[in-house]
Amino acid sequence: MRALTGLLVAAVLTACVPAPPAGPEVKFVLGVSQANTTEPWRLSVIADIQKEAATIPGLRVVVTDAADSVLKQAQDLDHLLGLGCDLLIVSPAEADGLRQAVDRAYERVPVIVIDRAVEGYNYSLYLGPDNRRIGREAGKYVSALLGKKGGRVLEVLGRRDSPPSLDRSRGFREGLADRPDTVLFNRVEADWLQDKAEDVLTPVFASKERVDVVFAQNDAMAYGAWLAARKAGRQGVPILGIDGLAGPEGGLSLVQKGIFAATFNVPTGGKEAVDYALDILNKVEGIPKKIILRTSIVTREVPNLPEFVTPPAPRPGVRPRLGFAQVGAESVWRQTNTESIRQAADKAGVDLLFDPGDQTQARQIAAIRSFIQQKVDVIAFSPIVEHGWDQVLTEARAAGIPVILTDRRLDTVDPSLWLTYIGSDFEEEGRRAAAWVAARFPSGPERGIVEIRGTEGSSPAVDRALGFREVLGTNPKFSIVASLPGDFTREGGRRVMADYLRSPHAPFQILFAHNDDMALGAIESLKAAGLKPGSDVMVVSVDAIRQAFEAMVRGELNCTVECTPLLGPQLMKILADFLKGKTLPWQYISSEQVFPAETAKQTIEGRKY
Repeated sequence: MRALTGLLVAAVLTACVPAPPAGPEVKFVLGVSQANTTEPWRLSVIADIQKEAATIPGLRVVVTDAADSVLKQAQDLDHLLGLGCDLLIVSPAEADGLRQAVDRAYERVPVIVIDRAVEGYNYSLYLGPDNRRIGREAGKYVSALLGKKGGRVLEVLGRRDSPPSLDRSRGFREGLADRPDTVLFNRVEADWLQDKAEDVLTPVFASKERVDVVFAQNDAMAYGAWLAARKAGRQGVPILGIDGLAGPEGGLSLVQKGIFAATFNVPTGGKEAVDYALDILNKVEGIPKKIILRTSIVTREVPNLPEFVTPPAPRPGVRPRLGFAQVGAESVWRQTNTESIRQAADKAGVDLLFDPGDQTQARQIAAIRSFIQQKVDVIAFSPIVEHGWDQVLTEARAAGIPVILTDRRLDTVDPSLWLTYIGSDFEEEGRRAAAWVAARFPSGPERGIVEIRGTEGSSPAVDRALGFREVLGTNPKFSIVASLPGDFTREGGRRVMADYLRSPHAPFQILFAHNDDMALGAIESLKAAGLKPGSDVMVVSVDAIRQAFEAMVRGELNCTVECTPLLGPQLMKILADFLKGKTLPWQYISSEQVFPAETAKQTIEGRKY
């Protein structure tokens, strides 16, 4: 315990900091650096942080307003550190511009970044929505709203260069990708502000140009669009916003009044930031690197967030029961993942009902049905493929048993069939592998790439391929000359590479394998064919198992992108949070790194798998 010195108990704006009053002893002080206090959503972030902090004895909060200035926000961070804050919560004015300031702060105290992620991984935790997914769902909603006739859509951007704006816009286009009859005919920028949206859209509506739908990237701009349309006598244009704030002028109310056709409920992350700040400061196990908050569309017909299974009533002295259906034991990664879950369950006092799997979907479905019959508290599983689970998960929901996805995601029509996901960002892993390739060969002739894919239809295989192509797909210096199925096994990698080398094939200088086991198998075939992996063929893969580091030390593997299998502690924390009645977010993303061969000798001894 220590006295609160140099701090205000409530919100403090550093532009004018009065002398602090005498206060009670505090255990922790949280510094909150907000990008601005002009946007209603950002004010709601601060309000949610303060509301949650007020319920926790010994916790105090200091808030600064950067007034949308990166320079001032960097100064604010230094000021908060000078006040002795134990942890910083930062909502960046700009993701790129604030990176160095966040890096410096992270050297001294834990840092939680909310709303906009900064480049790199020099922070303790990121909290925010999946803006690309929100945009994609908005596009699908607009497509359904327009029906078969299609139409003309006007998009109102927050700021063209801000990550939330870029991601929402990109997702929106993806949601409309299969609608050539729907034209995104105009895009205007309104800085997330109602007044500016009204100003820039007034001449658009006054021109009598046809507008069938307006998609605004937040509710404030959506309301500005409605005001502009009303002035032009065009109130019938459907308007879609994002934020879903409560209150008489919030997006939820505007939907119910018929002013908006729809909005998206986007949690501020304020409450979660305070909860996880305490977990970090108290050194609780199982903290992820990123938390993606749950969002949903809100219309007059669907006015509330979907309801999820509620936890069972507390049972003093009764151990929680978790049913886990594993994929199998196809790789070192999978075996390590199994051991991590077993050890974490034992440490947490959880009764684990474990089915090892045999690489078939039928086995996993049978295991889930067995867990339902045994009335476990929670079911977790790593789905072998993305599709084909709706029936069995509907049975679990009917039985009142929530389902947690680990390691692999689902592509399901009804996302409320599962509670949350923990694991990796597989697209990001693919992007990181591609970024290493691009940096390794910044110039020179065109180079061919052979890709060895994981299990067909699995989310790691699908997403790693997408991420890899996202970075290199438009780069004329690289071309994927072959994509071979390796099923995530060492034997699969060895076999498909041997077959490829024996047959007439396009020349290649780079091998990208979706996991280390397949890369190691392919390396055997390259050597058997008289090639030198690591020099004749550059090899990059994903997982970062110890055998990959040994191959890098030998000079046979050039880079591995981490995909941690150590998900047991995270799974047990999620289970504990659920049983306490906490609302769980959409996704938990693990902390991971990129390991080029040059660092292998220094890092191999620290590997746990």
